[in-house]
Amino acid sequence: MRRQYACMIGLVTVLASSAGVQAADLNATAAPARVAPVPFTWSGWYVGINGGYGWGRSNWSDPAIDPDLRRFGLSGGVAGGQVGYNWQTGPFVLGLESDLDWTNLSGSKSDGGVCATDGGGQCKTSQSWLGTTRGRVGYAFGSWLPYVTGGAAYGDVKLSQPGGAASTTRLGWTAGAGVEYSISPRWSAKLEFLHLDLGTAAFMGAASNTPISTPAKDDIVRAGINYHW
Repeated sequence: MRRQYACMIGLVTVLASSAGVQAADLNATAAPARVAPVPFTWSGWYVGINGGYGWGRSNWSDPAIDPDLRRFGLSGGVAGGQVGYNWQTGPFVLGLESDLDWTNLSGSKSDGGVCATDGGGQCKTSQSWLGTTRGRVGYAFGSWLPYVTGGAAYGDVKLSQPGGAASTTRLGWTAGAGVEYSISPRWSAKLEFLHLDLGTAAFMGAASNTPISTPAKDDIVRAGINYHW
């Protein structure tokens, strides 16, 4: 009898151990495997759109009529697109970006002299497009990328006066800073400020037939969104 009890106790022990092992196997099978997330990188090509606001200043003078400068501001909206490429090494991000924007920057003044008011005339400076090709240097903090930027700027400048107008395409420089934020591995949003200097635009005065010149300098604040691949 004792021998039978011993056999029964042994059998129960073996069955209990087997059930415990099977339960452990089931738990191990049911638990999902943890996959390490793929680290985000800024490296690669991107393309996007942007929009914002710009303002500048214009100085007119014509020594043959009035040696005093006629100063006035110009302002308006900007909108366009950009394409670029980034290289990331550790937290440092180096990039090259080119953009082209439509603008409606304009300003005018009517107060006599070179800005003659006869017949409703006025001095007017306007710009219809601007573009830049810039290098970027940034330092990534997770999804945030603050950066500084600088390079070449180009665009048109149109000068209008009673009796005539002239436009020219100018090449200059630009510098600024911004911050970009990664919304997802494919999308990012940015906000940036740029100062553009297109040098001095000049044309022959309609009334005096003498050279009139004005500097072309602009400041732009714009937001944008980029798609990365």
